[in-house]
Amino acid sequence: MAKTALCEVADQDLQASMAAFFRSLLALDEISAVMVPMHLPAKDMVMQTLVTDPEALDAVDPLAPSFPMNAARLVSRLTKRPAGGTVAVVLRPCEIRALIELVKLKQGLMDDIVVIGLDCPGAFKNTDYRKFAANEPETATGRFLKGALSGETAFGDGVEVPVACRACTHPVPHGADLSVGLFGIDIDKTFLVSAETEKGEALFEKLGLGEQEPPAKREETIESLVAARTAFRDEMFEKIRENTNTAEKLSAYLAGCINCYNCRVACPVCYCRECVFVTDVFDHDPYQYLRWARRKGKIKMPTDTVFYHLTRMAHMTTACVGCGQCSNACPNDIPLVELFTATASLTQAAFDYEAGRSLAEEPPLSAFKADEYADVVEITH
Repeated sequence: MAKTALCEVADQDLQASMAAFFRSLLALDEISAVMVPMHLPAKDMVMQTLVTDPEALDAVDPLAPSFPMNAARLVSRLTKRPAGGTVAVVLRPCEIRALIELVKLKQGLMDDIVVIGLDCPGAFKNTDYRKFAANEPETATGRFLKGALSGETAFGDGVEVPVACRACTHPVPHGADLSVGLFGIDIDKTFLVSAETEKGEALFEKLGLGEQEPPAKREETIESLVAARTAFRDEMFEKIRENTNTAEKLSAYLAGCINCYNCRVACPVCYCRECVFVTDVFDHDPYQYLRWARRKGKIKMPTDTVFYHLTRMAHMTTACVGCGQCSNACPNDIPLVELFTATASLTQAAFDYEAGRSLAEEPPLSAFKADEYADVVEITH
């Protein structure tokens, strides 16, 4: 069973108390640096920042509803080779699950990091966060948490929690060494810290955290939240499948695609060094476009957009964690996360696999199973 402690929130200032917690963590000899979301000089921007000086942690804001990128990509870069010290990385649940997939795909290691997971009530799209935080960036996180932890998804002026977060059924981190809990907690007074692994327990002891039971309503709060998100997700899946179940419907759904490839760049588990779509394979000769147009009477420009997304789905749906960065990065607001998660749910279910669930599970298609899909390949014993 995990060791748990309730850490005091001084003066009802959760952000300052979280900064103090990370400061004490960085003061340990075992930790060389902390990678944590922090306010930049432009106060309405929060980005992951690698910190080595405990006194530089005053501006940390790991609970800000800002999610400019899935930080699993950053952790992958930090761990491909030895870094010369242990880094504590502060991640949302979907970032941890993406990191697990990247490690299984040989794109990173867990050896030189400590994963600090956060309960996640969600985060806004980039443009919505800037709008929400513009006038009062210092109070933005507190205002968001007050509403989000009470079940609110709309925050006025067109700002709302995006679909990816409302459909996420993993609001609590799994696979972390230490976890920070918010759900079912009076965050004006305390936040929960849990040690989930041997590595986490060692740090728990070093930090001098006394063991305490989590509030009784925590599990009930989490179960209620997951049930509501599951219902939302299932309704979303039904709608998206109805809206894309023919070639014509899928083409209409993706009609706004301009082949910018932002979704590919933003996806935390899309890791190919060279993408086929940026090679000469799709550098068509000019006469080819005219030939296609004459054959059909008209063609949408740019071409190959539907094929691009179908290829991405074929490659990535076994590893998709539903973080929503594909939609966040799309300049034309194509609801890509709905399409990808709906497809991924079917793909992963077919292999009895869930992306990011466990380091011990081999990714689909990476291992041969003699009894898999016998009805398709017609193998009998």
